[in-house]
Amino acid sequence: MKIKKTYFILFLLLGSMIHAQDGIPVYSDYFADNLYLLHPSMAGAAAHNQLRLTARQQWFDQDEAPNLQTLSFNARLGDRSGVGAIVFADKNGYHSQTGGYLTYAHHIMFSRTEVDLNQLSFGLSAGLVQSRLDETEFDPNDFDPVIAGIIQSSSYFNLDAGVSYNFVNFSGHFTVKNIIFQNRNLFSENFEPNNQRQYLFSAAYAITGGPYSQWAYEPSVLFQWRERTGEQALDTNIKVYRTMDFGQLWGGISYRRSFDGSEFLDGTEVSTQKLQYWTPVIGVNYKKWLFAYTYSYQAGNIRFQSGGFHQITLGYDFLGNRPQTYSCNCPAIN
Repeated sequence: MKIKKTYFILFLLLGSMIHAQDGIPVYSDYFADNLYLLHPSMAGAAAHNQLRLTARQQWFDQDEAPNLQTLSFNARLGDRSGVGAIVFADKNGYHSQTGGYLTYAHHIMFSRTEVDLNQLSFGLSAGLVQSRLDETEFDPNDFDPVIAGIIQSSSYFNLDAGVSYNFVNFSGHFTVKNIIFQNRNLFSENFEPNNQRQYLFSAAYAITGGPYSQWAYEPSVLFQWRERTGEQALDTNIKVYRTMDFGQLWGGISYRRSFDGSEFLDGTEVSTQKLQYWTPVIGVNYKKWLFAYTYSYQAGNIRFQSGGFHQITLGYDFLGNRPQTYSCNCPAIN
């Protein structure tokens, strides 16, 4: 049984490792008011310009644990254009990647007035990513012809494209990541195919407690699908907002479930477990500043470690070209 558990754990870690090498990994960054990381069409879509810094660390008591840092900026240019930029560093054991994206978005307003929200947006991001595999610490006495004992690196260019529609309290987004087939030459083609294309669909709707209520509620979903492997995952989320004199307090919880699982031997029976995460978040908007803390906990009988994944988001919103916010309960835009 221990052997079976070990293989299952390695399967989960290997899947996480491979996914982490496809550009910026899709964690729960977007849940902390950072939709631009997922959807290039959101560059410059908000009523204000945005600067966001995130730091994610998994398993503090484990050496070489996965960690990710991102710095993103997006702003409106004129009435119809938006621009953005992202730089990131992602490390997962002996594998790491660094890179950056530049984004252009075009926004079409169907609103009758300046404060009504009815906006269709298109975005395109061009990214350059360098992947690295550090084999220098591998045991040289454990001979394997695949291991060269050096630092291998490979750089590649790719594109993300997406569309967003924001109408009053509703928002919907569709994005295709890694559009171009690229061969990174760090592994064999059977282990790492050149098709890293991924499809993302998300939607949210904000609900107010009444015309004079200080409370708002925002259920949302995110669906992911990988073209090459057919892997699928669904996030189901809920956030609650409370308007304060200084800004806004908010919190929520996200549940991610993969549609794919792995079999393992549980005593004398064969069981199946699918990857599941619970992610609570708490945040505050103080004037133009934003702070959020996110904690992801992996559910299931078999886990690598009992600890979770910690993430901190810092943000700053500064004046765009709009004189006032939109007349809607739309947290992603206002």
